[in-house]
Amino acid sequence: MRRWVWWAVAGVCAAVGAGLVAVALWVGLETADMVASVVGALLALAGLAFTVRSLLCERPPATAAGGAGASGTGAREGDADGGVPVATAGDDAVGDGAVREVRVRVEASGEGSVGAGRDISHSAVGAGSRVEHNEVDNRIENTTVGRDLFQVGRDLTVNNHPAPPSEPVRRPVRVGAVPPLASAFQPREELRERIDRARERNTTVVLTQVLSGGGGVGKSQLAAAYADQAHAEGVDVLVWVNAAETSQIITAYAEAARAVGEGAVGGQDTEQDAAAFLRWLAVTDRSWLVVLDDLTDLEGIQRWWPRPPAGTSGGGRVLATTRRRDALVTGGGRARVDIGTYTPTEALGYLRERLAAADASHLLDDGAPGLVEALGLLPLALAHAAAYMINEEVDCTAYLHPFTDRASRLENLLPQDADTDNYGRRVTASLLLALDAADRRKPVGLATAAIRLAARLDPAGHPDTLWTTNAVTHYLTTHRTPANDPVTAEQARAALRLLHHYALITHHTHDTHRAVRLHALTARAARETTPDNDTPATVRAAADALLETWPEHEHTAPDLTAVLRANTDTLADLAGDLLWQTNGHLILFATGKSLTAAGLIETSVTHWQHLTTDAERLLGANHPDTLTARGNLATSYRQAGRTGEAIVLEERVLADRERILGGDHPDTLTARGNLATSYWQAGRTDEATAIEERVLADRERLLGPGHPSTLTARGNLATSYAQAGRTAEAIVLEEQVLADRERLLGPGHPSTLTARGNLATSYAQAGRTDEAIAIEERVLADRERILGDDHPGTLTARGNLAASYWRVGRTGEAVDLLRSVVEDRNRVSGPAHPDTVVSRAGLATVLAWRGRALLPGDSAGAWRDAAEAVGAVGPYLADDPATYGPVLAEAYGLAAAVVDAEGQPKAAADFRSRALQAVATPPQPRPGHDDAGRIR
Repeated sequence: MRRWVWWAVAGVCAAVGAGLVAVALWVGLETADMVASVVGALLALAGLAFTVRSLLCERPPATAAGGAGASGTGAREGDADGGVPVATAGDDAVGDGAVREVRVRVEASGEGSVGAGRDISHSAVGAGSRVEHNEVDNRIENTTVGRDLFQVGRDLTVNNHPAPPSEPVRRPVRVGAVPPLASAFQPREELRERIDRARERNTTVVLTQVLSGGGGVGKSQLAAAYADQAHAEGVDVLVWVNAAETSQIITAYAEAARAVGEGAVGGQDTEQDAAAFLRWLAVTDRSWLVVLDDLTDLEGIQRWWPRPPAGTSGGGRVLATTRRRDALVTGGGRARVDIGTYTPTEALGYLRERLAAADASHLLDDGAPGLVEALGLLPLALAHAAAYMINEEVDCTAYLHPFTDRASRLENLLPQDADTDNYGRRVTASLLLALDAADRRKPVGLATAAIRLAARLDPAGHPDTLWTTNAVTHYLTTHRTPANDPVTAEQARAALRLLHHYALITHHTHDTHRAVRLHALTARAARETTPDNDTPATVRAAADALLETWPEHEHTAPDLTAVLRANTDTLADLAGDLLWQTNGHLILFATGKSLTAAGLIETSVTHWQHLTTDAERLLGANHPDTLTARGNLATSYRQAGRTGEAIVLEERVLADRERILGGDHPDTLTARGNLATSYWQAGRTDEATAIEERVLADRERLLGPGHPSTLTARGNLATSYAQAGRTAEAIVLEEQVLADRERLLGPGHPSTLTARGNLATSYAQAGRTDEAIAIEERVLADRERILGDDHPGTLTARGNLAASYWRVGRTGEAVDLLRSVVEDRNRVSGPAHPDTVVSRAGLATVLAWRGRALLPGDSAGAWRDAAEAVGAVGPYLADDPATYGPVLAEAYGLAAAVVDAEGQPKAAADFRSRALQAVATPPQPRPGHDDAGRIR
């Protein structure tokens, strides 16, 4: 029967296939389409035939749906419903002798579906077919039903394999609003490399800034860039928290717990929900990034730091920004990365891109580098400035002028309506945002007063020892809010550290002389928010503190002195006339004298010119401070080689001192001695000697023989004696001065070195050359060590030693020393300075003398010396013919002798003619003399 049905179906399939082929030929299909149609039809028919055959062929007595076979004697067929065995009594185990009603139902629906029952008579094929079989009171014995295994009867087993549970869908979670990147955002590649290295070492990276000022350096922008990057890379969970207050952090965490579907979240207790989120972060295998922006309360957040899962590599990350730098920032797997301002290249790049994006590239002119420097390379300030320039159609140069004007205020130059990048605060408010919080920390009420004082000093730094001075502690005591007990030096330093912790300043003790720094715009913001009635006291306190910090002997601390001078310049520039209340503040005069002593000649002249002008304007022409400023200006003129101008001023000062103070006043004696020094430098030796003899007698009568001013007068008189040829008298005085200087000041004091150098010069003049050389070698070594290689006193000592070498025939050493002196003087003092003129003429003289000594045996060497001598002074003949003329004539005479010895009489005559043209009436200068040896 079954075999017959199979053959019948096969025949029908063959007939249908042949019919399909005929139809395809009849309708005229293309060959490819016809072949495809025929093949498809044959395959379909073959499939149907195979299915029917499978149903009709011999098969086991029982089959479980879904392909699970069952066999064994006495076993009943299982029920099937859609291919799943169903027992109406449930899945529980059934013991021996139990009786259950079993119902078998087979259904198949849909074309091509097959349902198999107990045998072919209980099977269904095709749509709508249904077979039912009911048996009642069939007995099933020794039956077990388990989770995956059904055993019915003694030998029949059916394995049931349920489909594995589906994986839950993991959707990305985003909590909080990541701020958009600023226009023309700068990637700051070097900085990001440092952040990335820190992230490789630590699971938590805390961004803070290396320069003071706190806000505006771009911490949040960098964090936003990392958040955008994480989003683009498909991080599962991204949470951005505005973390200024701990309550905001807790609220954001609770929201994140609900977003990730943490089961423990109840929604009633925010802190519990936030804690549940932290627990979830610690165990989840999902990737996540939590950004805590603008952390302020580091004490309150300690229990709320996310902790990435232990043992994972990179699954969870925390990125935080904060203005604080204290120890609470680090630890617990956290690494601090200091964020500073833009580099000049980044700042210019930002400005260029920002203006170009607004079609305003024409506003970027040559003033751009100066503008970005004036803005302190601060991203926040650059953003506001660029927007202002675009709005007002102002180029860099035009904007820079009002910005550098002290009368202009930041709120006008960087207004709130220029906040196109949504920083959200005025620049001033952003820079000083943490100040209120710092004022509430111990020592309470000192932060504001401290930063207002620091804002008056050089942003590049000042020594932290300034904060232990009486001037600072008194100022902080009187300006503390609320008023409290007197502030100690320890509390003043604690206030300094507090400002550092909140990134309002930077305090690094390893940078000894510039340990305290603050950003220029932060300083400006602090000054502009200082009440007008507090400003005078703040300025005077800063000046008093600088004066207290000034070293007693500058030569022992030249670096510190240089820093204090820079801070005084800043203070004076910002203070305007506030340092001229009743008198000029002493810090102004200390700075000028320091410049003179340091040999910074041009800077010294400029300083005293300004000081004299201010004193005359504010105090009057006859005020003692005005006369002092004018006298020091004359001294700086003399050091600069402007001797005539110095004499005019000094004669005026002496007349005013005698008229106002009297002939015996110490200031009158000083004025008289300074005038004598200028006379000496001008060659008016007799006048200088007469004045100095009077000054010495008055000093000894009024102050005593051992007073420092008396020693100065005695030394100056000795140099005048030496210049007048009274060498023996000069030596007696100079030996006495040197002994007193060593006893009172020590062997290394600059005044002692000057006295020793003057004595050596007199020894050389007296023919005691070996003694002179021994002293001069010592003086040179000491001046190089104490004053530095470029100090005018050091260069004088080097020139004097060269002159002594020349006198004893050590000409090669003399030439080498003089070459270096000329080069250094030309660089330090300029080509027209009298000391440079003397050194250059001395070099040419020694070269000409050595060249003469080489003839007739070494004409080539003599020619080289002649050529170098001409080159040393020839180009400068017009500047000082009285000095250079005779020396140049000597060099031309040497050249004539060389070519004459070689048989070139015409060339020799030409050089002799040039020598005659260069001759001048003054005598040839002697190389090297301690012109800088006179002190006042």
